[in-house]
Amino acid sequence: MPTAPPPDFAAALAAGPLVLDGGMSNQLAAVGHDLSDALWSARLLADDPGAVVAAHRAYFAAGAEVAITASYQASFEGFARRGVGHAAAARLLASSVELAREAARAEPGGRRRWVAASVGPYGAVRADGSEYRGRYGLSHAELVAFHRPRLEVLAAARPDVLALETVPDADEARVLLELVRGLGVPAWLSYSVAGGRTRAGQPLAEAFALAAEVDEVLAVGVNCCTPQDADLAVAVAAEVTGKPVVVYPNSGERWDPDRRDWRGEPTFRSARVSGWLADGARLVGGCCRVGTDGIAALAAEVTVRRGPGEERGRGPAWAARGGA
Repeated sequence: MPTAPPPDFAAALAAGPLVLDGGMSNQLAAVGHDLSDALWSARLLADDPGAVVAAHRAYFAAGAEVAITASYQASFEGFARRGVGHAAAARLLASSVELAREAARAEPGGRRRWVAASVGPYGAVRADGSEYRGRYGLSHAELVAFHRPRLEVLAAARPDVLALETVPDADEARVLLELVRGLGVPAWLSYSVAGGRTRAGQPLAEAFALAAEVDEVLAVGVNCCTPQDADLAVAVAAEVTGKPVVVYPNSGERWDPDRRDWRGEPTFRSARVSGWLADGARLVGGCCRVGTDGIAALAAEVTVRRGPGEERGRGPAWAARGGA
């Protein structure tokens, strides 16, 4: 069993808001990488690891303080379909943390940078949009068998935090929360939502409440949803759990699975950050279609909130809860 890392990330989170990166896939696609493979960005862990490092560095240069690894769609099952054996797949999963750590090395005297190991939902491995529906038809035991091995590998690679992200279903969240206990690495839990419910249809208050008493979970929130849905969810997550909130929506465009393309107009605006911070957000960033420009603008907003006399972005909603 791995020993617990120093509580540096928890301390940083308590001190004030941290800026997450944006979409790994759009950054890679922007420089010409083909991500049509079922492994998506995880393919480059094997085929072009330098590209993954470069993508992380681009977001750090834009002002991100936390890199989310390229392991979202990585799994033993997915690699096996590419002819990659178990041991080699474990090395690739661990390398996602190592590559982010390489990119995170700052100049002497520079601001500390952090690495979050992405743990995507089971639906991501299907590569058919299942992570936006949930309800896979798998038993609790089957979900445990899928998630446990890669969680153990990622935790052993010593990230600063595990990002249990884009979770569409409270039933899958229960499994993930069960499995992070005792791993020795803190985690955040982030649902994919639509309106006031998870993608599987559970009320957000009930879904967030699952993490309220899990000590390993440092933050709870949403990602890969519209910015409008994020606006609604942040206050609910803070109120229900009493924990810091993580929020990183997509651009607001809609993914068309038939055309395999994005539709509509982006609604992601950095001006939303002040509202998120006021309602208890401590980890703020972007997901799909939010690139380096969006993160740079968001980081600038967070910097303003860290100005003299500010309590590191803690707004009136946070203060009303007594700083809970």
